[in-house]
Amino acid sequence: MGSPWQAVPMPDIAEPEINIPEMVAEVEAAFYRYEAGLNANDVAVLDSTFRDAPYTIRYGLAENLYGFDEIAAFRSARTAPGARTISRTVITTFGRDFATASTLFQRGDNGRLGRQMQSWVRFPEGWRVVAAHVSWMS
Repeated sequence: MGSPWQAVPMPDIAEPEINIPEMVAEVEAAFYRYEAGLNANDVAVLDSTFRDAPYTIRYGLAENLYGFDEIAAFRSARTAPGARTISRTVITTFGRDFATASTLFQRGDNGRLGRQMQSWVRFPEGWRVVAAHVSWMS
């Protein structure tokens, strides 16, 4: 019996266009709207950024949240963490419906460096985060 992990032949699929300018602009706008909402602790903006679905996941600094309901409950219950500054933000789009956003961040003057990655999907209602991971470097 062969391995269940053997390669399965795939139909010829064209490589998606990377970084179509109008798609990058759309994701950048959504990303920076989220960032402004995060710094203002605008829970409505934060919630509307994430896809309202049971498959949406957010791994935070001290929590693992599965599904939009857990994410929204976390956001509404937490104390605002304070503003942060971001750097080295990279937004990459793959075709017209998928993107990643990666950024480094710092809060206050403690010098601690964090990182955040998000997977974005374009739905009829707009771009939404379907997976996110936030962690400290040290």
